[in-house]
Amino acid sequence: MTVRIVCVGLATVDLVQRVEKIPRVDEKAEAESVEIAAGGPATNAAVTAASLGAEVILVTAVGSHPLGGLVRADLEANGVGLLDAAPLATEPPALSAVTVQSSTGQRTVVSRNAADVYVSVPPVFGRVLSGADVVLVDGHHPALALAAARSGRPLVVDAGSWRPVLAQVLPHASVVACSARFRVPGANSQGAMAASIRASGVRRIAITHGPDPVKWWSDKDNGRISVPRTAAVDTTGAGDVFHGALAVAVGRDPRVPDFPLTLQYAIEVAAVRVRHAGPRSWLADPELAQFR
Repeated sequence: MTVRIVCVGLATVDLVQRVEKIPRVDEKAEAESVEIAAGGPATNAAVTAASLGAEVILVTAVGSHPLGGLVRADLEANGVGLLDAAPLATEPPALSAVTVQSSTGQRTVVSRNAADVYVSVPPVFGRVLSGADVVLVDGHHPALALAAARSGRPLVVDAGSWRPVLAQVLPHASVVACSARFRVPGANSQGAMAASIRASGVRRIAITHGPDPVKWWSDKDNGRISVPRTAAVDTTGAGDVFHGALAVAVGRDPRVPDFPLTLQYAIEVAAVRVRHAGPRSWLADPELAQFR
C-alpha cells in the first residue's frame, strides 16, 4: 500500500558549504564544497517520505521569485508534489546559509524564515488533505498549520521550536516529536513539557537529543530508545529526516500499535542520513531500500 502524506510548512533555499573549520568572527574560510537545495523542516521531511516510497504533497509558500525555481526543481527531482499557497508572491523564498564542519558533521545555520510572511489557505487545500493517510506540520505558516490540524487526518507535529499556533495545533496531534530545545510556555523541564502536551490530549510524544537516546511517552508507558552509534559526516536536517520517516510509519498504521517500534524506524532512517555529506547524497544509499 502506498502511503499518502501531506507535509505543511516551511520551504527554504539552502546554501550548504563544507569547511575544515567553522570560522570565528572576522575570520574567512574557503569552502571544500558548495551545494544548493530546497530546505526547511516540512520540505526535508517531504523529500524523506518520498524517498521511502510515499506519495507526498508539500504545501508551502514558494512564489514567483527566480529563487523559487530552485525549490520547484529540487522537489520535482525528488518526487514531491507541490501546492504553492503563495504563487504570485514576488519576494524571494526564505533563505538559509548552512556551514558544515567536515571533521565532525556539526553545522551552524543562519536563516531568514517566514515568520513575517502571511499565507492564506488555498481553496483546494481541503481536497488535498482529504486524500492523506497522514499529515505533518512544522508550525510555519500558521493558517496552513491550523487548517491541516483541523482536517481530521492523523497528524504528526514537528515541534522544533515553540510557535504560538502550536497551542491550537497540538490538541489535534496523533504524535508530537519535539527537539531537545523545544519548550511549551511555562514548562521549565522536559518532564513538565511532556506532561503539558499530554494534558492537551496528545497520547504519544517523543523528544530527540541528537546522538543521545530518544525519550518517549505513550499512554501510561514511557522509556528511552538508543540511537545507533555512527560516524556523523553531516547532521544538517537529521531531525527533519526523522520526522519524515516518522510520518511514513504513522501513515502505514495510524493506530501506532507499537510506538517504540515506530520511533526505531525513524531513528534508523535518520542514522543513514548523517553518514553522508550534503543535503541529497544520502538518498542514493542502498540501505534505504530496507525501509521502503
